Amino acid sequence: MLKDVWISINSIHGYEQEDEDSVEFTTDGYYYYEDGVGCLSYEESEVTGLEGTRTSMIVMPDQVVVDRDGLITSRMIFKEGMKNSFLYETPYGQATMGIDTRKIHRDIGENGGRVEIDYVLDMEHAVVARNRFQITVTETENRGRANG
Repeated sequence: MLKDVWISINSIHGYEQEDEDSVEFTTDGYYYYEDGVGCLSYEESEVTGLEGTRTSMIVMPDQVVVDRDGLITSRMIFKEGMKNSFLYETPYGQATMGIDTRKIHRDIGENGGRVEIDYVLDMEHAVVARNRFQITVTETENRGRANG
């Protein structure tokens, strides 16, 4: 069953570097969970620099797939210990990007939960930065309850 949820995203670019940059963003979205797999989707905003793009995330037991569709188009597959390349398309052109997933922590279920991914991003085979993002999904009706 599709649920209305609050999605909180904390993204750190340049993780463990002196000039790391952090973006925090909260939005509403949709979520469902079935057979050990969680799926969520939300609209990006100007805060993330991806306005006009819908992001969908599929959290499976062994990997996390992030699809972006709209002004920015990409499909990133995060799997611990695996390197993966993907095409990052923008209105200004496209680039081949790569991700080397260091660690995935997931704690999700029917009512939402949390996913954290630590990865190294490269562009055209040159390392750009080590990044980390954490997404927390909370059912709209449970938000703000002291003993939810």
